Amino acid sequence: MNKFKDVKKRILQCIYDGNVLHEARNNIEIKNLLEVGDVSIEELAEIIKHTRGDDYEVSPHHKDQSINVHLIKTRYRRQSWYIKWFFIEPNAVFISVHQ
Repeated sequence: MNKFKDVKKRILQCIYDGNVLHEARNNIEIKNLLEVGDVSIEELAEIIKHTRGDDYEVSPHHKDQSINVHLIKTRYRRQSWYIKWFFIEPNAVFISVHQ
């Protein structure tokens, strides 16, 4: 299920359903603006909605190769965004949400 259209639908559904978690990490105030409240969940959804397939890539998680890590690098409202997450049912676990 790595077609971007399907992944995009799934991540947006997690956001709308409130199934959002955050991976523990250092520099959280820089690396995950969603978790610290500098970006709202609604703004994140808008950024993802406007993302195209050529802004997306997927690769195995460095700690667990069985988990796909999804990455969006895009521009939204003249700002560059870097959004990285993986799915652990029923949740999306955000690693990074930053500019």
